[in-house]
Amino acid sequence: MVEIYVRQNNVDQALRALKKKLQNEGVLREMKARKHYEKPSEKRVREKAEGVRRARKLARKRAQLEGLIPSKKRAPRPGAPRPGNR
Repeated sequence: MVEIYVRQNNVDQALRALKKKLQNEGVLREMKARKHYEKPSEKRVREKAEGVRRARKLARKRAQLEGLIPSKKRAPRPGAPRPGNR
């Protein structure tokens, strides 16, 4: 059971929190999946592809931790304070 409390009549904030909780629990993905029938063969192919994607991501992370490949550095957000400049 998911509970969201509305504080100070701020419904927009409560709605954002609800959407975030539903997404983290996978409810939205399951609803989309149940909207249309998926053949068992298509399900197997999809699940196998998801597993391959997960394995590649894990291997890439391990290689970055071991220093075999450089880790990607993100560009700073526009307007974000820069280190050293005050």
